[in-house]
Amino acid sequence: MLSGVLFALAAGMLWGLVFVGPLLLPDYPAAMQTFGRYLAFGLMALPLAYIDRADIRQLTRGDWWAALKLAAIGNVLYYLFLSSAILRSGGALPTMIIGTLPVVIAIAANLLNHQRDGHFPWRQLAPPLALILAGIACVNHVEWTALLQNPEADTSRYMAGALLAVGAVICWTWYPLKNADWIRGNPGRSSRVWATAQGLATLPLALFGYGAFWLWASASEPALPMPWGPRPFEFVSLMLAIGLLASWLGTLCWNAASQRLPTALVGQLIVFETLAALSYAFVLRGQWPEPLTLVGIALLVTGVIGGVRVKAI
Repeated sequence: MLSGVLFALAAGMLWGLVFVGPLLLPDYPAAMQTFGRYLAFGLMALPLAYIDRADIRQLTRGDWWAALKLAAIGNVLYYLFLSSAILRSGGALPTMIIGTLPVVIAIAANLLNHQRDGHFPWRQLAPPLALILAGIACVNHVEWTALLQNPEADTSRYMAGALLAVGAVICWTWYPLKNADWIRGNPGRSSRVWATAQGLATLPLALFGYGAFWLWASASEPALPMPWGPRPFEFVSLMLAIGLLASWLGTLCWNAASQRLPTALVGQLIVFETLAALSYAFVLRGQWPEPLTLVGIALLVTGVIGGVRVKAI
């Protein structure tokens, strides 16, 4: 249990980095950041796959099909929605909406339980989930109040970002459930190899997507300088960093957590991603969180601690 929570914590801190990219590169379209990130992830997976080539060869056609679906929905489509939301709404609102994932995933896992983890009693699961929701509501209240006080705020653009963030939630509700199904169905497989396999499956998607975006950018007015945009060094460096740390190492840590914890409980630990993303956002803002924000964070952590103590029956 402890090692599973620590792996989930590490995954959350690494995944929180994906919220930073759009904030640091606001002049780069979401599609370019998405395909750039996963192009870096896929290329990094090649030498890793060579190191683990013996285990990679043991993956079946069904395994590769599962990896491709996970890569398409849980990686590419999810980050396309998320980066688009951040570019429209800033970092705070999408982070809060993504913060509902622990609740959404836990409920979905209980409703769609495959009898691997047992059933988590709703009466015991409800209090920690309520604490998580209350914490998210507190932080969201602070951010929404600040938004309304800004006379230059484009509320329609913010709401469009909110809808895109909901799309990201749907994608990432599906991903951990299906990923856990594969991991539980293949207990002898390595978490590292499965993370690398998803990177390999992402590579052709990223190559096709980046190529298509390049053609579109070249034909648009004003044309976006390609292949690396107006700030090549910053873009390439950030894509490599996010590709390695968030995409590969974060997935590895999450797979390790999924092997050790029940799906409904590991789903709640995605709250660490929200906390990490909030921390990074406040560092970039150069300001300390409001008191109500700190109360919300405390409620989130309390809810997670309570959630991991719920026993399946």
